[in-house]
Amino acid sequence: MARGLTLAYEDRTVVHGIDLAIPEGRVTVIVGPNACGKSTTLRALGRLLKPAGGAVLLDGAELAKIPTKTIARAIGLLPQSPVAPEAITVADLVSRGRQPHQAWWKQWSEEDERAVTDAMARTDVTDLAERPVDELSGGQRQRVWIAMALAQDTEVLLLDEPTTFLDISHQVEVLDLVRRLNHERGRTVVAVLHDLNQAARYADHLVAMKDGRIVAEGPPAEVVTAELVREVFGLASVVVPDPVTGSPLVVPGAPYTPDAPRTPDAADLPVPVQKTGTTTG
Repeated sequence: MARGLTLAYEDRTVVHGIDLAIPEGRVTVIVGPNACGKSTTLRALGRLLKPAGGAVLLDGAELAKIPTKTIARAIGLLPQSPVAPEAITVADLVSRGRQPHQAWWKQWSEEDERAVTDAMARTDVTDLAERPVDELSGGQRQRVWIAMALAQDTEVLLLDEPTTFLDISHQVEVLDLVRRLNHERGRTVVAVLHDLNQAARYADHLVAMKDGRIVAEGPPAEVVTAELVREVFGLASVVVPDPVTGSPLVVPGAPYTPDAPRTPDAADLPVPVQKTGTTTG
């Protein structure tokens, strides 16, 4: 989907000539430390940022050469911390996802109504239809924004840190929703996440970035290693199977104590007995 992609803000290059293939019908998660270029990359995939070099491709065609409305019918993008218009209701906000399908000769249709109704049902916000968005909890609001993106009815869904500012229960709620939608509808999902363990649990394909370059990519079980965590995040850790899913689970080194001021290297840490787990969703 990206070929030789270089991204910059004015004279500061943020992403350096990366090649990135997004598996169709799968969940891809991009991880990396702050300011490594992961959100910038996602913006370019959604054509919110023009490449300084290389290209983003959609079905073999350069994104820059595709009409905006065509892109809006193919790619849905949920940015970080979106802000809803004041006093807008849930139903009205979700309905805005149908704008790419509107034209002066084609206004609201039964197809639009079905798409909105289905999106709200799948994200479990139907009962909130008449509520103002700004009165909802963080988890509810995020489900509403995802419903709007679903109503857009695109094959590709881009999510930039969809769990930011949510407590742990709402984070799991949103990520379970994304995984379920991918499974039930076959949507291709690309998400940026900060939490490496959540990324390993929910991704089919993991992309690790550092300093604007891709360090590793592939299935989480192959990508997430103690060496990778050290290289990308500068963190000593051990990686063990998640006791629930079998996916990689990163356990940081021991916290500071007065009796042991040095943070141990991964080689110093005890190696736990590993049990084979069964990976789920």
